[in-house]
Amino acid sequence: MNETAGPAVHHDEAAQRFVVDLDGHQGVLEYTLAQGVMRLVHTGVPAAIGGRGVAANLVRNALDFARARGYKVRPDCSYAEAWMQRHPEQQDLLA
Repeated sequence: MNETAGPAVHHDEAAQRFVVDLDGHQGVLEYTLAQGVMRLVHTGVPAAIGGRGVAANLVRNALDFARARGYKVRPDCSYAEAWMQRHPEQQDLLA
């Protein structure tokens, strides 16, 4: 499935989160890592920057990171879970 790249994502690995700063607002995807499993625990995007692909880009970047590191993914966040269900090419990452 081909989607637009969306806004730039910054990975704050020390804080275990991916961040988008856009128009003075911040979207985040928070995760935890344990025993080779990356748990996607929260995706939050303010309404002011909603509808612009921010959440999808956060999830996509998190999954790219997990794949590159050999992690499995557990989408505890409802948005991340729904996004992964819509993208069968990512199913191999599921823990």
